Amino acid sequence: MIPLVALEINFYLLLTLKILAVTGVMLTGLLPVILGELKIGAHMQSRVGPYYAGGRWGWAQPMADGLKFFQKEDLVPAAADRQVYKLAPYLLMVSTLALFVVIPFSPNLIAADLDLGIFFALAISSLSTLGVLMAGWSSGNKYSLIGGLRAAAQIIAYELPLVLAVIGVVIQAGTLSMVGIVEAQIEMGVPFLIGGQVVGFVIFFLASLAELNRTPFDLPIAESELVMGYLTEYSGFRFTAFFMAEYAGIVAVSAIASTLFLGGYGFWGLDSTVFGPIVLAAKVGILAFLMIWIRWTWPRMREDQLQTLAWKWLIPISLVNIMVTAAFKVVF
Repeated sequence: MIPLVALEINFYLLLTLKILAVTGVMLTGLLPVILGELKIGAHMQSRVGPYYAGGRWGWAQPMADGLKFFQKEDLVPAAADRQVYKLAPYLLMVSTLALFVVIPFSPNLIAADLDLGIFFALAISSLSTLGVLMAGWSSGNKYSLIGGLRAAAQIIAYELPLVLAVIGVVIQAGTLSMVGIVEAQIEMGVPFLIGGQVVGFVIFFLASLAELNRTPFDLPIAESELVMGYLTEYSGFRFTAFFMAEYAGIVAVSAIASTLFLGGYGFWGLDSTVFGPIVLAAKVGILAFLMIWIRWTWPRMREDQLQTLAWKWLIPISLVNIMVTAAFKVVF
């Protein structure tokens, strides 16, 4: 018989390989999202945008930007807390990439199908708050400190409607497993967006934009007021880590929203085992495009408007959505 220790080692080795594979795929998947941001923004502002990198259409612009950042000097301010300053971008990056562990690309293609999958995703995503606060406080810069405090207030405000929007889906699906939520939508025949959670989807999407500090919720950065907020003192690879974490967050949040509300890897008439990754990638692309579109369309909100939207509107509406969903679940 195989020793128990050997079985445990094989399990953790296989899990590590799965996580590394998913991470590699996601990092590669960031390139089209970054290029899409550049090209879509350029077209919406009637300018050319990236054009020469890699030949016509500028397809190699994200890789050229990455190479440029790697060549820049890694500076640490004299007044900074060096250890905390250096750790902050990596914590933010790891907390974002860890979300992909529980995202199902097909019924069998998932790094770890946890019974508490969506709970794990919400818990691990909250670590990004620590990364932003660490960056703002440790930089020794007042603009960075204000940006970090703004980020904390914003994330606290929008974490609540984000979680409450997910509760409606969990009640309707009857499970916290990400695969289970997708299978519940496939069994119902329509995604939850159509089958009763359109309000939850809107709340989740708006709260996700605020969690990612995307326009119109980009007050923690606010270059016209705070230079670049908690990013002001960062340069070189550490700035790149923040930059990549933002776009990894776009992909991760879009994948989670697709799983919760759009049926995930499922689509009418298609074999989920074969076409699941393609279907999920298409849904992620649509939501990522919507996030980019909003960034180049809406102006930045004021701090009071941001807090009012969360506390006076999104949270009460999400509570009503939970009550209505629970009532329908009991009745039907």
